[in-house]
Amino acid sequence: MPISTDEFNLLRDFIIKHSEIEVKPEKTYLLESRLSRLMVELGAANFTEFYHNATKDVSGKIRDKIIDAMTTNETYWFRDSKPWTLMENSIFPKLVDSMREHRKQKIRIWCAASSTGQEPYSIIMLLDDMISSGKLKGVTLEQFSVLATDISPSVLFLANAGRYNQLAMSRGMSDKYKAKYFKQAGKIWLLDDKIKNRVTFKKFNLQDHPRNLGNFDFVLCRNVAIYFSDKFKRELFSRIHNILEPPGFFLLGSSESLVGYSTSFDMVEQQNAIYYKKK
Repeated sequence: MPISTDEFNLLRDFIIKHSEIEVKPEKTYLLESRLSRLMVELGAANFTEFYHNATKDVSGKIRDKIIDAMTTNETYWFRDSKPWTLMENSIFPKLVDSMREHRKQKIRIWCAASSTGQEPYSIIMLLDDMISSGKLKGVTLEQFSVLATDISPSVLFLANAGRYNQLAMSRGMSDKYKAKYFKQAGKIWLLDDKIKNRVTFKKFNLQDHPRNLGNFDFVLCRNVAIYFSDKFKRELFSRIHNILEPPGFFLLGSSESLVGYSTSFDMVEQQNAIYYKKK
């Protein structure tokens, strides 16, 4: 069903209010296509009725379904190769060095907007491979933990299961890691519990302050800030700065930058990739 300008404005403001996701007028078709099925499913005659049903729903279930439908869950294993080379050759060795210098027992990593789990699981697989091959000495995998958060309950459910079909496995997963960390059960690939157990998944809206999640040594917030307003990007990056423990590493998506949004980080360029370090 076509959406009118007034209906678009109502739903756009509703989505921004509850998730900070910006849907611009040229993306009207996106809102229309993603919400039409949900509107029919919930028995609304048009988008106006659908909007009013969402605002009156005190349980928040309709709100969550709307945000879930509007969330872009594009992800794959070891997405963009350069940041992973950066983690292997620079960030992870420096985190281990900082652990020794500050006599810390553990390193905490936060993956914001983790979708169906490929990014946080990729981190643990890389760490395990580095430890087992001797690239990271004097540490164990148990000294690393990843908190993976997302606003979408449906993707968190899939991520927590650690079960992936052939299509998901074909996107970025090497034969080496597939053989080392997965078992095949028919058309499904099951992730090794050793990797699963190092990742905790939690529903979290980036509108909320992450202070309740604790402090972290390394934060990845990749390919999600591009959907936010400039004002909210500044707030989000400031909050992330506040929860980072020194030396405090921060990684954005390859098309994202802190330029114009934060001066609280030093930009480090290595191996044709960029990461940020807390000042």
